[in-house]
Amino acid sequence: MNFMNSWKDVEELDLKSLAMSLKEIIKKPAVLVLAGEVGAGKTTFTKSFIGMDDVVSPTYSVINEIDEYVHADFYRLKDARELEHLEIPLYVDGKDYLLIEWGKEFIEDLKSELGSGFHYYVLEFHEGSRLNLRNIALFSI
Repeated sequence: MNFMNSWKDVEELDLKSLAMSLKEIIKKPAVLVLAGEVGAGKTTFTKSFIGMDDVVSPTYSVINEIDEYVHADFYRLKDARELEHLEIPLYVDGKDYLLIEWGKEFIEDLKSELGSGFHYYVLEFHEGSRLNLRNIALFSI
């Protein structure tokens, strides 16, 4: 992974401007893997990135489509063989962004599944210096 940028002590109110900055930095079509512990802010960030407050984590549906976005949650996947059954290429056809929570261990498999037509990134969420703040780092793959 190649480091691209970082943001320190990010508050929830900062996520909209961070999302706008990311859209200027990353190339489309983009696979953006969101990494971090439970409660780190992955779904909250996705709401800001997509620009809709009613976005929910697709933990049980696994994949949701919203306009030019696809939002996936691989938390319940046990291994990479399950990716084949999701038929992700059908979801991302014509979409600009695929955001994946809990997908870091599946990056190489995603590359095989989706091919080189996509740009791949990891956005890592870590605890900040105070409660409810996050440090966020962007990497290209």
